[in-house]
Amino acid sequence: MIAKIVKGQGFRGVVNYILNQEKKAEILDSDGVLLDDPEAIIESFNFQTELNPRILKPVGHISLNFSAQDQEKLSSEFMVKIARDYMAQMGITDTQYLIARHYDKEHPHIHLIFNRIDYNGNTISDRNDRFRSGKICKELTREYELYFALGKENVKQHRLLEPDKTKYEIYNSLKDIIPKSQNWEQIIRGLKHQNIGVTFKYKGKSDEIQGVIFNKNGYTFNGSKVDRQFSYSKINQQLQLKEQKSIQAEFQENAITGFQNQQLFSGNVINDLLYQLQKPSNYNKDNDETAAIRKYRKKKKKDFRLRL
Repeated sequence: MIAKIVKGQGFRGVVNYILNQEKKAEILDSDGVLLDDPEAIIESFNFQTELNPRILKPVGHISLNFSAQDQEKLSSEFMVKIARDYMAQMGITDTQYLIARHYDKEHPHIHLIFNRIDYNGNTISDRNDRFRSGKICKELTREYELYFALGKENVKQHRLLEPDKTKYEIYNSLKDIIPKSQNWEQIIRGLKHQNIGVTFKYKGKSDEIQGVIFNKNGYTFNGSKVDRQFSYSKINQQLQLKEQKSIQAEFQENAITGFQNQQLFSGNVINDLLYQLQKPSNYNKDNDETAAIRKYRKKKKKDFRLRL
């Protein structure tokens, strides 16, 4: 389950979009709005915005998207239950809302319109709403035993529009290049071949790098916006881990080579010692050769005498 959040100034456009019959729209739940026709719904929302005219963007629009794996279990009633739970945890309470289901995609999804000005004229906070929404979606996915998507690999990229299309192109390039690279120079060179530029963000006026930005097709993305694993710190961690593994491998190779050399040296020393122990203490190679010659001559002389 994931949520996409949009805020706007006017209700007409979003109401007409959500009730578009080409999307086979079906109203599932509502509160505080007249459902006679689209115009009545729009007027209901607009009337309440007059309670707090200082709010420039009173329109809240959230789509809740579920995995096609959950198609069978996601009845309309079940989706409304999840949506109400989501709204309560997001602080979307005491205000007008409308929930409609669309059937134009293969994955189940619903659209929620709500008025950011509640019944008392107070503003429903949008502070850190995307962060809070992501956390709540994960919690609800676990609570209702819904399917957890495996990540960006499952996204139907051929259906994406800009700038998401370019962001996923950068994502795919980073997934391919980083595992093959040992340092930033190799990463930058590899991305350049795929028309992706790299710039770094520095801390104040210092030389300390605190972020990385990727750009392609006129669009720019912070590394963490492409994917959390591609923030500057996360990429650095991957490179440092590779360096550590390389150092460890080199150390082990040198240790093995050193051990083999030591064994060879030790073997030669031991053989020399054994050889020396088998010889007399006054042994001399030249003397040994001379003794052998004398023995040979003595034997030849004895054989000569016997023949006489």
